[in-house]
Amino acid sequence: MKLAKRHKPSATRRLLVILSAFVALVVIATGCSSSSTESGSSSAGYPVTVTSGSGTLTLNAEPKSIVSLSPTATEMLYAIGAGDQVKATDSYSNYPEEAKAKMTSLSGLQPNVEAITQYQPDLVVMSSDSGSVDTIVAQLKTLNVPVWVGPAATSLDDVYAQITQLGELTNHKKQADDVVSKMKKDIAAAYKDIKAPANSTYYYELDPTYYSVTSNTFIGAALAPFGLTNIADGSASGSDYPQLNAESIIKANPSMILLADTICCDVNAAAVSARPGWNEIAAVKNNKIVPLNDDIASRWGPRIVELIQQVAAQVKGLK
Repeated sequence: MKLAKRHKPSATRRLLVILSAFVALVVIATGCSSSSTESGSSSAGYPVTVTSGSGTLTLNAEPKSIVSLSPTATEMLYAIGAGDQVKATDSYSNYPEEAKAKMTSLSGLQPNVEAITQYQPDLVVMSSDSGSVDTIVAQLKTLNVPVWVGPAATSLDDVYAQITQLGELTNHKKQADDVVSKMKKDIAAAYKDIKAPANSTYYYELDPTYYSVTSNTFIGAALAPFGLTNIADGSASGSDYPQLNAESIIKANPSMILLADTICCDVNAAAVSARPGWNEIAAVKNNKIVPLNDDIASRWGPRIVELIQQVAAQVKGLK
């Protein structure tokens, strides 16, 4: 009995053993929790800071409720795999097909802060074409809603930069890099060894009232490598989106006519050919009237590759 009592732990010692075991369990549990958080948290790699048309933007965590007020940005978000993070879009974000389910009555042209915040966004993306964009951005920032603004692109590099920024902000940088890399590869292939014959020209039609674009625009920059001369360059209006007239277009005798009003205005090759005097234009005579998809032509998203490839195929056949 005495021997047993001599080796029996004291109350104090038993308490120390229990405390030591408890501490060890806490350390293990904390370590597991920390490891799980580091591997599964959406905040890994954050904060992320980019500079967009709205200034410097910093996100401290991956956005889970994005409101897109720009069809171009919507296409970019889905292309980089961030579609599931999009909660709502404007009424024109009709591509890709799965994005249609997110379309709402929200206006990208005349944004309404109250309507936007009903969706409790943790990121709003919009275009600089939006009405009162500075005011909207300021109001959303006051409500602590982060805003990314994509200025209208003037070059392909602008497109790549915007896709990359959205990839960084949404935690899809690798996918964004892949999209940009494929775009560059496909566009380079479209441009390769394709050059229009000397003195080849084109007329780019935005609508049936003969609004066009000059080479200073994004579309102009995308078509420049083909060596075509834009008949709208040097327009008396001084605008990069001048309104031409039928007489000047007929006189310029473009080798190719590109129609960016096929969806909005039902313009097609037959309608163009039937315009008074247009049957004498080289593009009409040689069947070089190219119907474009309005949406692709008016957005600077990943699908611009398709437009460039379509034009490349037509330039190849110019004589």
